[in-house]
Amino acid sequence: MNAIKRTERGWAGHFILGDRCLFRRNTLLEYDNQKIVVSTVGCCLDYRNEGFTNKREFIEIGYNRYYETMAFHSDLNDTVYFDIDVTKQVDFSSKWSIEEITDASDLEANQMHEAVVDEISQRLLNGVIFL
Repeated sequence: MNAIKRTERGWAGHFILGDRCLFRRNTLLEYDNQKIVVSTVGCCLDYRNEGFTNKREFIEIGYNRYYETMAFHSDLNDTVYFDIDVTKQVDFSSKWSIEEITDASDLEANQMHEAVVDEISQRLLNGVIFL
């Protein structure tokens, strides 16, 4: 049985405003011929008030959430970075969103990301073929 190859990358894997997110994780999981990307983003800066206040403000990245984790198949045409194919989302049952920003939100987001990576890794090892 093959081992899962795990590669941590430093860019946002999904979300159109990912460049504004202070929290970004992107993990590529490779097992046999499957490549799955787990992406977590959050703490998205609101630039609408830039220059008007000295306070950082954040915007929701979806309805009632400031952090989210999603997973996708990699793009079969991307043979260099194996970035996501946004049309091929991978379902999982682990927690995927955080509804507020606190002092511990980044820690919680890391735990959420790791739980999804662990869940998908275990499913790959158990022979699940993600469609």
